[in-house]
Amino acid sequence: MEERLGQEPSNLIKVVLFGPESTGKTTLAQQLAQHYQTEWVPEYAREYLQDKWDREQKTCEPKDLVPIAYGQMRLENQLAKKANKILVCDTDLLETKVYSETYYTGSCDPILEKYAIQNTYDLYLLTYIDTPWEADDLRDKPEEREEMFQYFKQALEKYDRNFVILKGDKAFRLSTAIQEIDKLFKAHD
Repeated sequence: MEERLGQEPSNLIKVVLFGPESTGKTTLAQQLAQHYQTEWVPEYAREYLQDKWDREQKTCEPKDLVPIAYGQMRLENQLAKKANKILVCDTDLLETKVYSETYYTGSCDPILEKYAIQNTYDLYLLTYIDTPWEADDLRDKPEEREEMFQYFKQALEKYDRNFVILKGDKAFRLSTAIQEIDKLFKAHD
């Protein structure tokens, strides 16, 4: 069961949108997938937690994190089989680990932590908080965006991940992301 949190082997370049809520990750993931004519992996937690909210009016609890992780990796591994040279991920398990530690007093399920660290990606696009906050049923920390951004940045540094911080409007973020991804393609040739 645990192995379902691992990545299936592939030759794809894998890019992760990473950062606090309401910083344009999903929009950028969709734009990048369209630009590269490939697949993008949605954030499974949104579907899972919206369903929980609709049924119970409850937000995320620690017991939800491992099922979310399984759902996220199932989606990633399925879409990797359909992707064209690059897979754009709206999130990864490291992001789930960061949320677990910041929301639940520093704790993270050991299985989730193991695969959050073990799974690898070629590039993280860390989205800055200079986008307007958009409220919804699941977003809950508009006043803590700077603090959350620092947690995400520290996680990337701690685990020595290749990352670029994206700031500015949507067009500038997209062009910066494309430049960085194109560098990866050149390096892989």
